[in-house]
Amino acid sequence: MSAPSVLFDAPGPRAVARHRVYTVVAVVALVALVGWACWRLYEEGQFAYDLWEPFVTPAYIEALLVNGLLKTIQMAASAVLLAVVFGLVFGVGKLSDHAVVRWPCWAVVEFFRAVPVLLLMILIFFSYGITRDESGSYWTVVISLMLYNGAVLAEVFRAGIQAVPSGQSEAAYAIGMRKTQVMTIVMLPQAVKIMLPAIISQMVVALKDTSLGYVVAAPGLTYVGASIYRQFQNQVPTAIVLAACYIVVNLLLTWLATWVQKRLVGEKKQLEVSAVGNLDAGGKA
Repeated sequence: MSAPSVLFDAPGPRAVARHRVYTVVAVVALVALVGWACWRLYEEGQFAYDLWEPFVTPAYIEALLVNGLLKTIQMAASAVLLAVVFGLVFGVGKLSDHAVVRWPCWAVVEFFRAVPVLLLMILIFFSYGITRDESGSYWTVVISLMLYNGAVLAEVFRAGIQAVPSGQSEAAYAIGMRKTQVMTIVMLPQAVKIMLPAIISQMVVALKDTSLGYVVAAPGLTYVGASIYRQFQNQVPTAIVLAACYIVVNLLLTWLATWVQKRLVGEKKQLEVSAVGNLDAGGKA
């Protein structure tokens, strides 16, 4: 039997029964809400075949998948990779012992965390992307998401590094390691495991925020969706399909990241068990 939680009392039989009733009521209410929404859409004629025809037509499906979904994933992946590098550099910079490094890093991170992503996209587009071809809009979205998410990840990296027990760095310094070695060899590998849930969350945010690229004519799902609903006047079906695409991709991304996290935790436990076994073997010898 598992040990009771120290944070709250274990619920008794009556509390368990109440929770089950609350769960059933919530599920019924949710089903009723979805049913009412579908009924309203049916009454308004939003399930007419003419409105859904583009989403069963091969040419439009190809446009949604290739020019829409694939471009969205490419922009999100590029932005996330660059944001991780940006966040690592400025997060470590905020921990520098040198004020000439620490304060500029602090100013950059706080500035880009405060500026809304949409405003940042417009600013970068009219100062950089508008003078270029289609790639200008693409890189406007990537750079904007890199700066915003990188600034958020900088705080995540800083907090993750500071969450590593101080004894780890003290032991490394005791054996003669320099600060750079302590940071790259000891602190960061342990901090990444602590930061992984926050990094996963930020990846999902970056993927969803690619939809804002519509305002600067960037390729992606929202751009293709806008072209479809302008032609067929089917805003609601288009919104439903685009939302479903984002939900599926985000679920897959979360599943993949969770799998990676479990693998990392599993490897850590195996190393700990191996270390204990080696100590036992040494003691018996």
